[in-house]
Amino acid sequence: MSRILRATWVLLLKELRIELRTGEVVVTTGLFATLVAVLTSLSFYIDRQSAALVAPGVLWITVTFAGVLAMGRSWTREREHDVFRGLLLSPTPRAAIYLSKLAATLVFLGIVELILLLLVGLLFNLDLTEHFFPLALLLAMGTVGFAATGNLFAALSVRTRAREMVLAVMVFPVVAPALLSGVVATRELLGGAPLSEVVGWIQLLGAVDIAFLVAGVWLFEPLVSD
Repeated sequence: MSRILRATWVLLLKELRIELRTGEVVVTTGLFATLVAVLTSLSFYIDRQSAALVAPGVLWITVTFAGVLAMGRSWTREREHDVFRGLLLSPTPRAAIYLSKLAATLVFLGIVELILLLLVGLLFNLDLTEHFFPLALLLAMGTVGFAATGNLFAALSVRTRAREMVLAVMVFPVVAPALLSGVVATRELLGGAPLSEVVGWIQLLGAVDIAFLVAGVWLFEPLVSD
């Protein structure tokens, strides 16, 4: 286990160094998420009452599409110069490759989601300060399950040409229940429901995260070996 953790840390540092130099994933994903949020707010905003019903869907749809873009970009790096093949041929544990990509995705999307929370609150004229931490927790838990599944499929589609399209087609049906839970819980919070009424959705997201994470670690090696 310590060997896997050390390898994961080394590979994660590599991902972060590349991103600090290029800004490719965060900048591209952030601009895309901003554009989607602005366009949807212009299309669906009617009044403040309806905004509380529409904003959760806008927030989660933007996160999912931005996540697909981020994971696709991240795994495209491994395609260049056969880096992915080199990683598979190296003595690096396969689980470490998967976990490092998952951790990098969580870091990148965490930055984008923080910006999105502020942007959605501004565009839909909502005061999110009261529910900021519960919303951040919901987004974080939903992102873990989404990224755990997405990175598994992204590794499989890294050699295909239409990577983002293939990734979206494979990932969305699998993570739909988790995303639906996130949307409903976010809508309840913005609708004024107490945190106690959202705990059940948080527990459901936690169970989904554990299932997707275990499945990803377990399936990654046999799937990429083929």
